[in-house]
Amino acid sequence: MALLERHLAFIEALREAGVPVSLAEDLDSVVAVEQVGLGDRETLRAGLAATLLKRQTHRGLFDAIFDLYFPALVGSGWRGGPLDGSEPAPPADAAPERGADDALAELRQAMADALADGDQDAIRLLVREAVEQYGAMPGRGEGLSSWSSYNTVQQLSLDGLVLRVARALMEGSDDRDPRSEEVSMLTAANRVASLQRQVEADVRRRIAEEKDPDHVARTTLRPSLDQLPFLNARRDDLEELRRQIYPLARRLATRLAREQHARRRGPLDFRRTIRASMATGGVPITTHHRPRRPHRTELVVLCDVSGSVANFASFTLLLVYALREQFTKVRAFTFVDDIREVTDDFVPGADPAETMLRLAESARHASRWGRTNYGRALSRFVEDHPDAVGPRTSLLVLGDARSNYSDPGLEVLRELVATARHAWWLNPEHRRQWGTGDSAAPEYAEMIDMVECRNLTQLSEFVHDLV
Repeated sequence: MALLERHLAFIEALREAGVPVSLAEDLDSVVAVEQVGLGDRETLRAGLAATLLKRQTHRGLFDAIFDLYFPALVGSGWRGGPLDGSEPAPPADAAPERGADDALAELRQAMADALADGDQDAIRLLVREAVEQYGAMPGRGEGLSSWSSYNTVQQLSLDGLVLRVARALMEGSDDRDPRSEEVSMLTAANRVASLQRQVEADVRRRIAEEKDPDHVARTTLRPSLDQLPFLNARRDDLEELRRQIYPLARRLATRLAREQHARRRGPLDFRRTIRASMATGGVPITTHHRPRRPHRTELVVLCDVSGSVANFASFTLLLVYALREQFTKVRAFTFVDDIREVTDDFVPGADPAETMLRLAESARHASRWGRTNYGRALSRFVEDHPDAVGPRTSLLVLGDARSNYSDPGLEVLRELVATARHAWWLNPEHRRQWGTGDSAAPEYAEMIDMVECRNLTQLSEFVHDLV
């Protein structure tokens, strides 16, 4: 593939992955390649990122796609591989039969030493060796082989690696503070997590080399953070999502203020306009408008905080509360099979992590049988808080509408919707999953506006429209 074709395929892969790249930015990136050249791969990466990216949340996805289309090496790298036409490296599945356990033990120890020392060059070499030896998945025919990061990680036993690295870090410290052990464990866990990401990146590179970078970009890369489904988020994704909530709220607040300023002029004041036109012979040169009446919404949020949707509900609550100045009043309730008000748990400037802990605690209090029961939760909400929803209230329900085949409480919800000024239901599941299994989403959707809300982008757009 020629350089120009590779560059165009790279740009197209970014767009398909959800990274917005305009034609002007595409042309700027070509100029950047001309200026920085191809001699230094990291300089090329920085130049393309500077011209193509507008959001920091897209940087991880950009780096992954860059590694596919501009790989650091071909094959295992140390024998030259097919680049110079020399003999290719031996098959990856040809792990030595004799002394295999000893070789694996030596590799683990070498990795533990490199991670403890923070030697990135050694780590990169050891990752390539590990994938080469343990990541191969031989196929039944030519071109059907593949690579597996799961097999490699299983062989390396990352949990044991964390303990080794932590012990090595502790040996180098004379500090008797008990917190130093916790710091060592956290440092070791972060370094091993980085190692796992390098393994996954090396496996993707090898698959792209054997098959097609376009295929790998479409099928294996995780979406950017703002497009990542809440229900598929991993632990490190959740941490990053939490860090993005308040910057997202600030951007939304700025956007809302700008739009409200643009809409400040109200409808045409016909009488004033006609009176003013008398001075110009009846020609309405200057129009006059009525001032727009400020309107804010009272918001009541009902959140299903069962394990399957707790992350989605908590992110939505945090975003709503970060924008609570846009509402007259906000009240929040969590439930699994019973209801509990958590309005006071959200205070200005609160740490999102602590708020999440309080939410988890509230879920334990709210649950009696540990299984989601929408009918019971809605009935208890009406009984315990009869004045919460009124004619000036907007009702927002968060949940996947899966009630474990129990009474969905349709009539109770119908009465709440009829009482409220507006009512919406945010469902974190894909629309094609509504109605499958124990999902009562179609029945609920007949009486309330149910909206698919699976990621930060959809959530921010909904909250913007809600405000």
